[in-house]
Amino acid sequence: MRPARVAGIKTLSPHFRLVELEGEALRNVAWAAGDKIQVAMGSGLSARTYTPMWWDAGNGRTRLLAFAHGEGPGSRWASSLREGDSCQFFGPRRSLDLADLQAPIVLFGDETSFGLAAALRDSLQACGALHLFEAADIAESRLVLGSIGLGHARLMARSADDTHLATAESELLRLAANGAQFVLTGKASSIQRVGRALKAAGVALSRIRAKAYWAPGKTGLD
Repeated sequence: MRPARVAGIKTLSPHFRLVELEGEALRNVAWAAGDKIQVAMGSGLSARTYTPMWWDAGNGRTRLLAFAHGEGPGSRWASSLREGDSCQFFGPRRSLDLADLQAPIVLFGDETSFGLAAALRDSLQACGALHLFEAADIAESRLVLGSIGLGHARLMARSADDTHLATAESELLRLAANGAQFVLTGKASSIQRVGRALKAAGVALSRIRAKAYWAPGKTGLD
């Protein structure tokens, strides 16, 4: 476990907060875009996973985007944080290995993928990456993405019956024809559906990275 102090908080919208952590334990740490940390949620073994947007190993600082939705421990933690609070976390550890991906890169995901998108933006091999996100609240998501320098991302309103994913499939297949490589993140069932479409179109597995961050009714995904 690494101890850290909340060095700053910025509320971007009703459900999103930028959180900056600092501490000696964050110095001289190896980190790459796609790595994760697991923040302890109070007592016990409960933890929630976040993808750091940035890491300054020289000064011992990192930044993450907390998405507070629902009534779970992660939402309560993100909503109640104050500057000066302390926390502990595991990591950083490998979650998505993106080191060998080459442009053009397409990131598909949702609100839980915004932090990864920001981290990828600053990595050399993903310069100019395209972002396609499904989201429950388009206006809020657009505001948040603009605040973190990703205002060019494409957003699709999430529908209850997932009919919006047909649009996502069409767009990803169009990009596949241009030689794109894909990073699929966010909701497990959405990843499975668009992943099947890519594979059926003959996209090689070497061109796809996938990581489910959540699924309805399940905990423990990261």
